[in-house]
Amino acid sequence: MPDQNTVVVKDGGSSAGMILGIIAVIAIVAAIWFFALGPGAGSKSGTDNGGTTINVEVPTGAPNPS
Repeated sequence: MPDQNTVVVKDGGSSAGMILGIIAVIAIVAAIWFFALGPGAGSKSGTDNGGTTINVEVPTGAPNPS
């Protein structure tokens, strides 16, 4: 009678991959929220008090023909 060996294969790598996948999805959702809806959206409210003001003086009299 030949010897029979029993081979046991343990699958232990799938849980680590699933945890990394969940962390990656959470990071992507957080980045989308930050740049699209949150404080990184760049929306500005109110008036722009730090802008440049240019005053142009327009002559009011008629040209002097000479």
